[in-house]
Amino acid sequence: MADDWNMPEGELMKGRRGVIMGVANQNSIAWGIARQLAAQGAELAFTYQGEALERRVRPLVESLGMNTMIPADVSDDASMDAAFAAIADKWGSIDFLVHSIAFAGKEELQGSMVENTTRDGFARAMEISVYSFIDACRRGAQLMPDGGSIMCMTYLGAERVVPSYNVMGVAKAGLEAATRYAARDLGPKGIRVNAISAGAMRTLSLAGIRGGKSLMSTGRDWSLLKDDTQMEGVAGCALYLLSPLGQSIAGEVIHVDAGFHAVGVPETGE
Repeated sequence: MADDWNMPEGELMKGRRGVIMGVANQNSIAWGIARQLAAQGAELAFTYQGEALERRVRPLVESLGMNTMIPADVSDDASMDAAFAAIADKWGSIDFLVHSIAFAGKEELQGSMVENTTRDGFARAMEISVYSFIDACRRGAQLMPDGGSIMCMTYLGAERVVPSYNVMGVAKAGLEAATRYAARDLGPKGIRVNAISAGAMRTLSLAGIRGGKSLMSTGRDWSLLKDDTQMEGVAGCALYLLSPLGQSIAGEVIHVDAGFHAVGVPETGE
């Protein structure tokens, strides 16, 4: 559970404002990041899609003493125009943006990637998981006249074959490439763009992958730390990237997975 950890508190983000895109419930990585940023004094605005998500997320937002929630459908330009216009009207400028949005059809997150990936499914996965980040970078950068930081969430399936991850792995590979190109484009404006590659965690995204639960146990057993990926670690890394501590870090994909990504062959104990 995302609530089962203690957040270091302070004023590292005091006076800084930013947008969180992608909170679905209290177990969302985006929510863990939001809690840590708020604990360090940040002021946050949250985007959401649809009334069901609003009802689910609003109590979480209010638990932080905040109330800025803005509807945004990342597949609709008019909706995104309105969302970022609302942010501009409220604050004028922002200091950071967190993108934690991805989608692939459930039927495509099982079995064979070659056999199960449809043309429409591929286009949808790339639009929601990759283009939405590029679009958010463009819109967010327009609200960062004095520089800032933008980050997204990826997974090791972008680099390695993971059972059933399929088209989402292809999309995450595109997302990581987009991170580097966005860092190139926005770096001269003082905007740092990076990604966190988190290990398997108990989120809605994991639940949508066939056999997803086994990814957690495998990640723990094979990892260098012999531990699950902890929300505290992911949120702490995000704080590092979004705060002045992350100065000079750009175009990077940081793995926060208890060292799972570094293992070539797991030890068998023989």
